[in-house]
Amino acid sequence: MNVHTKRFLYWAPRILCILFALFLSLFAMDVFDQGRPPGEVILALLIHLVPVYLVIIVLAIAWKYEWFGAVLFAILALTYLLATGGKMHWGAYLTISGTMVLLAVLFLLNWIYRSELRLR
Repeated sequence: MNVHTKRFLYWAPRILCILFALFLSLFAMDVFDQGRPPGEVILALLIHLVPVYLVIIVLAIAWKYEWFGAVLFAILALTYLLATGGKMHWGAYLTISGTMVLLAVLFLLNWIYRSELRLR
């Protein structure tokens, strides 16, 4: 494995996960368009950001323990599928669960090739 492939394989899941958390946080912005008092808006925003908190917590774990992060991202993907109960458009499942499955696979590859990726 060359140096560029090692860097890509190491950084791709981490950067993708940060971008995914930013993408998920966009869905929380709808609380500002409801004409509520500021206290309710802040509470609604904190509640709407719960999925982002979960993704960030799993990223923090996966950064150090890639195999555990892979398992947790797979569980989050499955949880989203089960929690929505088939009521969403297939594109939503592909975008949200698909991204988490991709993150799980990338972190699993990080764990499999960890000895090669850690060499500088």
